[in-house]
Amino acid sequence: MEPSIAESGRKPRTRSREEIGAILSPPAVLTTKLPLRQGLRVLVHADPTFMAMRSFKRQQEMMLGVPIASKALSIDRLHEEVIENSKLPYSRYDIIACDYPWFGEMASQKHLLPLDHLMAEIGDDAKDFYPETLSTSRWKGSQYGIPVMMTGELLIYRKDILEQSGISPPRTAAETVIAARKLHNKIDGMAGIAWNGRRGTPLGHTFLMIMAAFGQPIIDLARTSDGFDTLRIEPENLRPMFLSLEARQTAEYLLEILPYSVPNVLDMEWYDRALAYKSGKTALAYSHTMLAPLYETDANAPAYRRTGYLPHPHGPRGKPIVPLGGYGLAVPSNLAPERIKPVMTALKAMTSANAAKLYLINGSLASPRRSVSLDPEVRALSPIVSVVHEMAESGIVRMWPRVPIPQITDIIRIAGDEIHFLLKGEKSIGVALRDAQNRSDVLMRKGGSK
Repeated sequence: MEPSIAESGRKPRTRSREEIGAILSPPAVLTTKLPLRQGLRVLVHADPTFMAMRSFKRQQEMMLGVPIASKALSIDRLHEEVIENSKLPYSRYDIIACDYPWFGEMASQKHLLPLDHLMAEIGDDAKDFYPETLSTSRWKGSQYGIPVMMTGELLIYRKDILEQSGISPPRTAAETVIAARKLHNKIDGMAGIAWNGRRGTPLGHTFLMIMAAFGQPIIDLARTSDGFDTLRIEPENLRPMFLSLEARQTAEYLLEILPYSVPNVLDMEWYDRALAYKSGKTALAYSHTMLAPLYETDANAPAYRRTGYLPHPHGPRGKPIVPLGGYGLAVPSNLAPERIKPVMTALKAMTSANAAKLYLINGSLASPRRSVSLDPEVRALSPIVSVVHEMAESGIVRMWPRVPIPQITDIIRIAGDEIHFLLKGEKSIGVALRDAQNRSDVLMRKGGSK
């Protein structure tokens, strides 16, 4: 019943002797206290990785030699706060966390400082990051963020329930519909599947990621031998693809699984679906690995150590894919000049492999660095650490489902609005996709050449 980790058909890269896994030591204390009046001010997302940062805040303060004040917000409020902060004469924050798809918008609007000098200082250590994570926080050849978290959206499933039901783990969209139907209410109170169905940003992410598994990014990116080109995006590549065959297939798929979903699925977002899975309310769920601690570290959860992991089930023209998610730490462009140098020192320390290990052992299970994923102490925390590492090394963890163009945040929201109308029965597939296309076309005409 246990699936192959590398679902792409390609063999995982052979590890060198250095990659067998060394135990990383705790981060060293800086030799000189950072000259930061008021301490270090950090704006983050309210998720397990950043909550883990809070749990060892005192240790970080000792490492940097200054007090740390952090503010955590939901994803939409975080985006709003980054924009609002950029309009101030001087930034309220020294370091901000940006969702990977935001970097095109934030860099093109000059809200962030380029970090090329810091990357040069990091040098060969940058090779420790999984390449896709660095790509997501790069814009027009310059680096604007340093990865602090890598998470992938997977299909997770209860191995025990599927085995008892004689159902194989579903690897295609069609198999997922069948499995969800067979599992729905097979056990009293357990639904077939859970996913982000809440209107706006949550459902928009669902649509883009599933559409990628059907074989098409949300804009008309040029195809490559193993995916799509995100480095050379010309104006003609910015055409939204809501009228594509894959977009229609995605909409049809969501309508097919809707009857076998948890009752409140159209109000559900990231934490809700993971919590439903943890508590035994669903046998299948789309879920980000950053929320795996909910069921991988709680021995009382019905799903504890009974979870299997698969890439996104793919459509007829798609391939197995794990849409990349996560956050990079960035520096606001309106940071007071006297704070820039010490903040860069803090940023380098906070994104080191040694610091990243602390995030994991304090509650997160998502690292953007190979050395952390290979650390024996980290691998012992949960099977998911090794699963995601092998998927990343096999080349199926990709960033193009949410390509970081300046308009991506609005496109995600448009998708989440229009597909919600569809799932509520207020629009047909044709009308919902046409309206999404028209709204996105207007958006692109206003700023598509940025």
